[in-house]
Amino acid sequence: MAISMYQASAPRFANTLKNLTAILDKAQAHCEARKIDPLVLTTARLYPDMFPFTRQIQIACDAAKGACARLAGVENPSFGDTEQTFADLKARIAKTADFIGSIKPAQIDGSEDRDIAMKVGGKDVTFKGMQYLCGHALPTFYFHVVTAYDILRHNGVEIGKRDYIGTP
Repeated sequence: MAISMYQASAPRFANTLKNLTAILDKAQAHCEARKIDPLVLTTARLYPDMFPFTRQIQIACDAAKGACARLAGVENPSFGDTEQTFADLKARIAKTADFIGSIKPAQIDGSEDRDIAMKVGGKDVTFKGMQYLCGHALPTFYFHVVTAYDILRHNGVEIGKRDYIGTP
């Protein structure tokens, strides 16, 4: 049995975004319990030349909504990158999840061979739908989610694999 492009994309993004929201709740509770200014975590980065936590969340959201929009052949909504607090970031995740939830399976299924044209590293690139999803969109999304997770874990937030993967 073949897996559908929809099942390989939208629900995977939505589930991980739900888990990411729960991780943000734990980060906020960590700050409250230890009397840490939340900006310490939201502006943290793993290395000086890497993006800070807030940017990791923004890019993860952009990757998820962009993938669903491109695969469905609909307009990719633009979100301003203004988030600074955990509440702001959770609101962005919620907006992203709402958009993904508005996409119907029939809009994405059958997009395996659809041309997906975009800029990558400032260069025009065209992918086929399956190549785009599996070779670009999902890796980009998971890279930024796990980097956000790593920033929090590095800064002492008590999260683990079950938080990242979620519970059934």
